[in-house]
Amino acid sequence: MSIWTALFWGVFSSGSLLIGQALAPRLAGNSRLIGQIMGFGAGAMISAIAYDLIPTSIVEQGVEIAIAFLAGALVYFFADRWADSKGGADRQSIGTPKEGSGAAMFIGALLDGIPESFVLGISLSLGGEISLAFVAAIFVSNIPQGIAGTLSLEAVGTRSRDVLKMWLALTAASGVVAASGYLLADRVPDQGFMSEAFAAGAVLTMLANSMMPEAFKHGGKTVGLLTVFGFLVAAILTVQQG
Repeated sequence: MSIWTALFWGVFSSGSLLIGQALAPRLAGNSRLIGQIMGFGAGAMISAIAYDLIPTSIVEQGVEIAIAFLAGALVYFFADRWADSKGGADRQSIGTPKEGSGAAMFIGALLDGIPESFVLGISLSLGGEISLAFVAAIFVSNIPQGIAGTLSLEAVGTRSRDVLKMWLALTAASGVVAASGYLLADRVPDQGFMSEAFAAGAVLTMLANSMMPEAFKHGGKTVGLLTVFGFLVAAILTVQQG
């Protein structure tokens, strides 16, 4: 494996934001379906956190892992609040916000993607192979985020071509972050476990604060089943690969 492999998978997993943008005009009036897709993606990400970022073997490392996990959650929480205060609160809203800042929404979306891309690079360096379940979870969860983010950005006046530029920039940034994680893996203590736990806390907070409320609000009761199904699919991929 090489840094270029990490760069590729970082770009690939975030590239589904562009699929979300392409689907946005067709699904603009179907918030229920968007919510259901978001629920499936959230379930897949929760499974990735449980099996790839915080498996039992990592939890057994001790209190340091718990501290890193909580630290990741707190850092994301306060950074997310800052982005919200600048006009990025509705970046994952399935509805159509009437006000907000396109720049703040972009920063918030970048904030959402950094932890998962960074740990993707670290995991690739330390494990020697890519986790198909983790990549699939990121890829799937980014599709509804791309749909919702595109609709939100356009609702506050961002032109379609500018939205495309934002998603391309975010995809490129995800590749760079994944490559950075790959390079820094050897310098991270405890075999990268601390970084994985930190990222897990950040990603789980994002899911609970943004994706899951929107999914259940618009997707209806079936979102619960789809979340479980997404979790199961990602778990099966993890077990089969292992």
